[in-house]
Amino acid sequence: MEERMYKIYARSDERIQLKIFPGHFATPQSHITHFLDMTTMKSRCSEAKRIAKALSVNYETSIPIDTIICMDGLEVVGAYLAEELTQAGVLSMNAHQTIYVTSPEYNSVGQMIFRENVQMMINGKNILILSGSITTGETLIRAVESILYYGGKIRGVAAIFSAVNKVAEMPVHSIFTLKDIPDYGTYKIQDCPLCKNRQKIDAIVNSYGYAKI
Repeated sequence: MEERMYKIYARSDERIQLKIFPGHFATPQSHITHFLDMTTMKSRCSEAKRIAKALSVNYETSIPIDTIICMDGLEVVGAYLAEELTQAGVLSMNAHQTIYVTSPEYNSVGQMIFRENVQMMINGKNILILSGSITTGETLIRAVESILYYGGKIRGVAAIFSAVNKVAEMPVHSIFTLKDIPDYGTYKIQDCPLCKNRQKIDAIVNSYGYAKI
């Protein structure tokens, strides 16, 4: 699997590199044709800062952002994104005039929850959702529903890669899209053509990485 890996480069900054593994992969929601490895993007400060800078240009200073909800382990990127937005003059309605950066917790049935001590970052706040990879958008829809339940006001969705342009009628701003990976495919498990062709699943994947089968 590793020998098939290749890289693509962001159009806005060629120093932003996304590692791609073509094959047959199973996610909790679907089967996909490519695994996107964002490990170093999440953990290297230099890469995280470049990603944050590339994403920050999509948000006007007239749109207030109080809290960034980091999905998929993107807290490092989220912290740099908060810094970029603050420097650009994006308004924050928080009493301390700063942007909160936090991540969700999931209960035993996979629902996103926020504990009482974190809810003050959500309730009545202007929220930017930061995601690593958006394929079907189902996970993000559940995130939107949860944030609305806790009283948040969603002002935007940012992602490193997104296969969809909108989620819950909101535009998704991403660095990489299907134009960058034109043969990328995502399928419901029962409709997967790779399974129908008896192509072996290479790995089970999620936001943490992959586990070979």
